[in-house]
Amino acid sequence: MRNSDVLRYLDREEIISVLQQMIRTKTVNAPGDEKPLAEYIKGILDAAGVECAVDDISPNRANVMGKIRGSGERLALLLNGHSDTVPPGDIEWEHSPYGGTLADGKIYGRGSSDMKGGLTAMLMAVCAVKKAGIPLKGDLIYTATAGEETDSVGAYRFVESGGLDGVGAIIIGEPSSCGVNIAEKGALWLELSTFGKTAHGAFPEKGVNAIVHMNALITELLAYQFRYTENELLGAPTMNISTINGGVKTNVVPDKCSVTVDMRTVPGMDHKDIAADFEKLAAKLTKAIPGFKAEIKILNDRAAVETKSDHPFVRSAIRVIKDEFGRDAAATGVSFYTDASVFLPASGLPCIFYGPGDASMAHQPNEHVSVDNLMEAARFYCAMIEEYLG
Repeated sequence: MRNSDVLRYLDREEIISVLQQMIRTKTVNAPGDEKPLAEYIKGILDAAGVECAVDDISPNRANVMGKIRGSGERLALLLNGHSDTVPPGDIEWEHSPYGGTLADGKIYGRGSSDMKGGLTAMLMAVCAVKKAGIPLKGDLIYTATAGEETDSVGAYRFVESGGLDGVGAIIIGEPSSCGVNIAEKGALWLELSTFGKTAHGAFPEKGVNAIVHMNALITELLAYQFRYTENELLGAPTMNISTINGGVKTNVVPDKCSVTVDMRTVPGMDHKDIAADFEKLAAKLTKAIPGFKAEIKILNDRAAVETKSDHPFVRSAIRVIKDEFGRDAAATGVSFYTDASVFLPASGLPCIFYGPGDASMAHQPNEHVSVDNLMEAARFYCAMIEEYLG
């Protein structure tokens, strides 16, 4: 049975103020600069009496971890979010992207939805549980990790330092409009380059045109068929040819052309097999086309991950939403990846994605999160902590 006293420690004005300060602390990646935010979070945890530490990764970059120790009867619960954001972009915002403006019940700013709103709600929930003195049967761990928007350097650091040891389940506070997501597509990004031979544009027969050869390779890519089983929540894999670069001048035969390809995969697909297939396509063209030469590089490799909808942890989350807010919820999946692509392959742990804010707001101008969403998320985290560790 959950202890309603914890809700007395969820102060609306404090939650608003903390998120505003997080937004005003710039953590644009690159370069990241997450350490000042990590220190700010540590100060809040310290004030609440939560054991915590900042883990330096590189100059001005750091993770922060807080822990409330339990009796050891159960495995730990990890609440995680990333502290970096993308840039604000070139489009003018209605409110300053780093102002944390409160207007019409919404807080505006870069990261408000993705995902400093989630970080704030989880942080306030952890502090409320500590202040309420609720006994826990397992450790409660809160982490804000660096670098998710690019290379997940903080998540990898956390895993490599043994952060998942003794953990039994994970909640990641990515924006979900306060719904439950349990699956995410993987990402395989490749850079494909073709190489030719430079010649004067007036004598193209003396050169080897890398762009023409790239055209042949792209034709093969467009005909490529993934091997997969359609996922109930995520559907089918996708491929997007994202960028192309080649040539130096109009009157010069280009000796190099490169494209990048973004593939989003579903559980059960092996990225090594896909990369091997592309190598085979290049080898086929090498035999078929005189002078053809290609190179393939992996730029990003994130596994698709999924927790089954009938897992007890997922069922608990659905039940909490019904009990706390009186609405039915169904677990869903998302097409983007999170730090779960680092945590789950390393551990096989059950994981849900639940956070305030709309995922469609991520990376958009005028990004915002509603205060009501923040409060609901904080209540959900408190309830899940008691449900899992109480």
